[in-house]
Amino acid sequence: MTEPSKVIHVRNVGPEISENDLLQLVHPFGVVSKLVMLRAKNQALLQMQDVASAVSALQYYANVQPSVRGRNVYVQFSSHQELTTADQNSQGRKGDQDAQPNRILLVTIHHLLYPITVEVLHQVFSPHGFVEKIVTFQKSAGFQALIQYQSRQSAVSAINSLQGRNIYDGCCQLDIQFSNLTELQVNYNNERSRDFTNPSLPSEQKGGSSQSGYGDGGGMYPLQPPGARPVTFPQGEMPLLGMHWNRRPSWESNFFGSSRGLVGIFGFLFGLLGVRNMVSLLPLGSFIVFGTAQEQIVNYLMGNASAIAAAFGGGLPPGISGTNDRCTVLVSNLNPDEIDEDKLFNLFSLYGNIVRIKLLRSKPDHALVQMGDGFQAELAVHFLKLFLHMFNTHLFSSPEQPHILGAMLFGKRLEVNFSKYPNITPAPDTHDYSNSNLNRFNRNAAKNYRYCCSPTKMIHVSTLPQDITEEDIVTHLEKHGVIVNTKLFEANGKKQALVLFENEEQATEALVCKHASPIDGSTIRISFSQLQAI
Repeated sequence: MTEPSKVIHVRNVGPEISENDLLQLVHPFGVVSKLVMLRAKNQALLQMQDVASAVSALQYYANVQPSVRGRNVYVQFSSHQELTTADQNSQGRKGDQDAQPNRILLVTIHHLLYPITVEVLHQVFSPHGFVEKIVTFQKSAGFQALIQYQSRQSAVSAINSLQGRNIYDGCCQLDIQFSNLTELQVNYNNERSRDFTNPSLPSEQKGGSSQSGYGDGGGMYPLQPPGARPVTFPQGEMPLLGMHWNRRPSWESNFFGSSRGLVGIFGFLFGLLGVRNMVSLLPLGSFIVFGTAQEQIVNYLMGNASAIAAAFGGGLPPGISGTNDRCTVLVSNLNPDEIDEDKLFNLFSLYGNIVRIKLLRSKPDHALVQMGDGFQAELAVHFLKLFLHMFNTHLFSSPEQPHILGAMLFGKRLEVNFSKYPNITPAPDTHDYSNSNLNRFNRNAAKNYRYCCSPTKMIHVSTLPQDITEEDIVTHLEKHGVIVNTKLFEANGKKQALVLFENEEQATEALVCKHASPIDGSTIRISFSQLQAI
């Protein structure tokens, strides 16, 4: 057995795991004085303040499997009794790079809760030198970008300053390494790629694929409202990227400032949403940390507000104020024998992206759900409380006064309210979904906002196998309730289905239990349908 040491050796540290994740893993046992990430080996070394703290951590994890972001990691004492500065410099910086330093960086963005554009990347990386080209693409590792500098020294400066840091507070973490490429080929100047040395390049034709040699260029965010031009900022206004932003920026006093390029986007959003609703779309702790306050607002609004405006036709659904800035929801009166974190995720992800979920062990029928922002949390509270007595009434247009009830699930009527806690602290008993590809609002946000509603008797099932039958669908769902009717149809060349249950509770149970479940190799997706009949 290895002799006890202050240094803990962690294995199976995937690229999605950050330094902060590892710090949270051992935080209950003491202070970490040094940390070295060995990216090339998927390993890390953590030095605790004393041997006793390291022993406590390993004794605990001898009985509990440590897991970080859904990945099991393995801990043991290191053969090092102490990490030296040489260890940190040589192993932490050089050892975790597969390629030799050059002027092109490969950037992977983890925990992608907000859209990242070419403009945002340019603002993050340009303080370290002249950025010649940027290409963004989607691959199995997630959202990635290639950044080409004019010089190798600029790339080295950027990776030393930005590695592991967040673009937005608590999300959009930068994982940077040197690329093996020697020159980027950029064919189009658009929202997915840019050659800053050749502004005359054409924009991509609709339906085309830019930079297909680097990855899948499709499936990106609708980042700008119709007719709006890319926002540009005077050179020299951007200070370095910061680490945290823990309060709302005090932009109100100079909101109508004269920064060039802002008038179009603000005018567009003011016209659609009005001042009060637009201001409400700025949740606490969600802003990019560099640039002026006005620039921070633009980066957030262009992604979320334009999607909301497109979904709701320039207004907000009845009963939604748009002023909430609390992101965490408290759910009570759950059935502890039936509920788990994944089932709660399947329900609440109908109303926004899920960051974390925590079941309260001291109160087994309670749970905390942290949503992507305050607007999404307000949608969840509103629609899971607003359970109409006239069940088949369309929620966005009904003239009738709704009865305030809670949705039924597993024989219990849910109670959903805003929590006093602003967020859920990462912990071994907390499930993190910030990097889940099942979060619905990372893509087609406007469509998903438009489909938000209270639980109904009808569910919509998509991404079905092409050869599926109605009998197959009934067999997959019938254990959750009485199926009154089904309809199998095809849209855009893909099989989909409508399934009508006897009541809302049965439909809700089918959704929470069977969303993201497999059928013949296809992972199905389920949401409530606002149709009243098949």
